[in-house]
Amino acid sequence: MQQHGMTVSYGENGAPHIVEKESPQYPEAQKACLSLLPSPSPVQATPQELAAARKSSACMRERGISWYPDPNPVTGEVQQQDGGTSEQWQSLKKDHLDAYRTCLPRPS
Repeated sequence: MQQHGMTVSYGENGAPHIVEKESPQYPEAQKACLSLLPSPSPVQATPQELAAARKSSACMRERGISWYPDPNPVTGEVQQQDGGTSEQWQSLKKDHLDAYRTCLPRPS
């Protein structure tokens, strides 16, 4: 940001703070530096959420969807890249609607 004309100050915790956010240069500086920002940390699932996600994945496999992956051990989310083809994912609700509804209930 400093290389793009912005003044940066640092708080007591060491976190940087851009002083001139109202500057006409700010949008362009922000755009130029956006790729340098670290990826956000994943939100960690609670033990209960993780257990429920594992149970849902096991339920899907018990109902014949052998390719259905286990959830991410940190976030509890099931990622398509961890199992199955894109065709299988696209047809999941159509070909396995009962399993989908039983194993992956929507929160109420």
